[in-house]
Amino acid sequence: MELSPAAPAGFDLSRRFVRVTGTRPNGFVEFEFAIGEPELFVEMILGKEAFEEFCTANAVTMLDPDGSTVVGGADEDWNWRLADATRTRFR
Repeated sequence: MELSPAAPAGFDLSRRFVRVTGTRPNGFVEFEFAIGEPELFVEMILGKEAFEEFCTANAVTMLDPDGSTVVGGADEDWNWRLADATRTRFR
């Protein structure tokens, strides 16, 4: 029996998005990758060459690096990325 994920109406699984959020001195590219909707993403890091291959293989739409990923003016407490944790001291 084969299970296929059910996508909500209007959710297009063929749409792929990338937003570059930074580059590291060692050449790695930090970016967000989303399928269907740019607001729901995972954070990833790849070398420059692997990043370019990834983008080509997924036929991504590049998003503005300064664009907001929070919809509807959500509270600022939720407007952060996992990468921000590397610059924050937790108690």
